[in-house]
Amino acid sequence: MGHAPENTLASIRKALELGAPCIEIDVYCVNGNLLVIHDERLERTTNGKGKLGEHDFGYLRSLDAGQGERIPTLAEVCGVIDGKACLNIELKGHNVAADVVYFIQTMLHPEISSWRREQLLISSFDHRALQQVRRLDPHLNIAALGYSIPVDHARFAEELGASAVNPALELVDQDYVDDAHARGLKVYVYTVNEPEDIQTMAALGVDGVFTNYPERVLEHYVQPDMSQGWLS
Repeated sequence: MGHAPENTLASIRKALELGAPCIEIDVYCVNGNLLVIHDERLERTTNGKGKLGEHDFGYLRSLDAGQGERIPTLAEVCGVIDGKACLNIELKGHNVAADVVYFIQTMLHPEISSWRREQLLISSFDHRALQQVRRLDPHLNIAALGYSIPVDHARFAEELGASAVNPALELVDQDYVDDAHARGLKVYVYTVNEPEDIQTMAALGVDGVFTNYPERVLEHYVQPDMSQGWLS
């Protein structure tokens, strides 16, 4: 996020403060712990070195993720948001899907949190992981991430049983959006930071964008009603 170190509790709190209706995070499973961080390697976003899987939980939690922030757990992030915004959990790395599904199923118990199932969206570039999510819990919404231009536009997401497709900004045109909508899919585009691109995406009729600057999107983009979740 543009106002605080990415994938930290500070960035989550800032997004809520700015009024973001939805928040996206990246999750790895490291030795059974669900950690919120974008990269498998530590150097770019922390003061650590090497890969996540090379270190134990205590070491990873001791690292500075920017401005004194720590690498948060998925539980900590969900506790801060507490159903006040929708959440897109991007699955990263290997062997993460089952742990995330189990965590969500536990969290959705009404005595534990205020979260509702429709507020959650599970996405990944690893479409095998999305298939695993569907097998484990067919009622969870999934979104297929893409960074190439398929011959059949959004057909791949439809075949996965996805509720949404999350393409890269440079891939999106009117044909892509129309094809996805015709298949009953929502279109959420990443990463859209510039006002001109935000306005272009709005004109194309995409359902939402991922951005590092929520206030820009809130200023230039008519926000959909997310009170009923990602499929509103």
